[in-house]
Amino acid sequence: MTSVFKIIPPRNTEVPILLSVPHCGTEFPEELRNQYDQSLIQHPDDTDWFVDQLYDFASSMGIGMISARISRWVIDLNRDPNEKPLYNDGRIITGLCPTTNFLGQALYHDKRTAIEQSEIQRRLEAYYFPYHTRIQELLDALVESHGRALLWDCHSIRQWVPTIHKEKFPDLILGDADGTSASPGLIEAALGVLDHSAFAVSHNHPFKGGYITRHFGKPAIGQHALQLEMTKVNYMDETETRYDSMKAEKMRMLLKDVFLRLADQL
Repeated sequence: MTSVFKIIPPRNTEVPILLSVPHCGTEFPEELRNQYDQSLIQHPDDTDWFVDQLYDFASSMGIGMISARISRWVIDLNRDPNEKPLYNDGRIITGLCPTTNFLGQALYHDKRTAIEQSEIQRRLEAYYFPYHTRIQELLDALVESHGRALLWDCHSIRQWVPTIHKEKFPDLILGDADGTSASPGLIEAALGVLDHSAFAVSHNHPFKGGYITRHFGKPAIGQHALQLEMTKVNYMDETETRYDSMKAEKMRMLLKDVFLRLADQL
């Protein structure tokens, strides 16, 4: 059976921050692989390419990371398990078990438009719940050790996805579910660093955090969550297909500063 996720533990004094990378997975389980359009799954375009690599410095800062192995085209780990829509503004939102990509292309060779409920439930049990359960276990351990914890959900997106947003996306979008998923102090700490960077920053628009941020963000009990969406051109080449080490290093330096500030705030 395909492994659902991988974990990189802290390699230094532990900090109460956990990184989640739910959309970097590219694997398709053997029992499903042949059902997909083979030309599409060779390079699953909606993947958050190289985001786990971009953040791989975190371990040396004492920050653990959990990242998906399974493609979001199998099941989207950042969607509501009951398929409650994250947004209601007319944008295309791919489903929990999507049948099309963000451009509307059919993912399965039989052009199916829906997945049977029994199959959705199987995928939830096999792939979705294990990821979410492990996140909670890791957060519980951090809260037990430090009194509070922050989940930082890591995402990237093409600079231009007209089916979601008519304009180009800002460089960085910090989401906190309209101020409900983290304490004001942590939100201000993150924005304070991001807003003073060379990048264009937006707050809760056009993304305010997906299901992971909204579900795990419970500041009243010391469990906080923030999502950072970034356009891929900030760490990849202009074609958004290859990792660009020079661009990535500038972003990594900024992210390190953000985490230092957040660790101090925590």
